[in-house]
Amino acid sequence: MNLRIKAVIFDMDGVLIESEYLWRRAMIAGFNEWGMALTEDDCRKTMGMRFNEVIRLWLKHFQLESSLAPQIEIRVIALLLEYIDEEGTFIEGIPELIHWCKANHMKLGLATSSSHQLMEAVLKKLQLSVTFDALCSAEFLKYAKPHPEVFLNCAEKLGLEASSCMVIEDSLNGVISAKAAQMQVVAVPDDAHADLRGFALADYQFKKMDEVLALFKTLIKE
Repeated sequence: MNLRIKAVIFDMDGVLIESEYLWRRAMIAGFNEWGMALTEDDCRKTMGMRFNEVIRLWLKHFQLESSLAPQIEIRVIALLLEYIDEEGTFIEGIPELIHWCKANHMKLGLATSSSHQLMEAVLKKLQLSVTFDALCSAEFLKYAKPHPEVFLNCAEKLGLEASSCMVIEDSLNGVISAKAAQMQVVAVPDDAHADLRGFALADYQFKKMDEVLALFKTLIKE
C-alpha cells in the first residue's frame, strides 16, 4: 500500500458484518411497539448515526415524549442482539481482506457509531475479539459521525497520524467523517445508496470487498 498508509480502519455495520438489514428489522419491530410505523426507507435514512440520535429523531417526528427513549433503546437493541446471534455473518470478502492486511503488517482499527455492547457482540459472533489493534465506539464521544472524532480517536489509539490511515466505510456519514479526519477512504455502499453523489468524496468506491482487496494488492506487493 502507499507507504504512508500504515493502518486500515473498518466501520462495523455493513462493512464487517451483514447487519444493516438486521438493524432495519429490529427498528421496525421495536419502534412499532410504540406506534411508530417505520419503513425500510426510513431506516436507511439514518445509516451511520448513533442510535440515541436515531431515537430522538423519530420521537420528534412522531411527536412522542423524549422520556420514552431509554425503553425504546433497550427493546430495539435486545432484538438486534438476538438477530445478530442467530443470523450475523461476515460481509463477503472481509475474512480474506483482514487476513491480507495482517499478512502485510498493517495495523487494524475498528471505528463504529454502534455501542460498546453491540461492538463486543459482533466481534464475539465473528470471532474477531483479538483481531484489532484499536477498538473505538462513538457511544460516549462528544460527537458522532459525520464528525471525525471517532476516527481521530481510533488513529490515536493506533499510535498513528490520521493521514497514515485508510478507512473502509459503507455509509455517507462515515465517508464524510473519515475525510474530515484527513484519512483516505474506500466506500463500499449498498445498492440502495451507491448512487448518492456524496460518495464522490471517497478516494475509491467499489461494490464488493473483493474489489477492495484487489486495490490493496495494487498498492503494495505481498
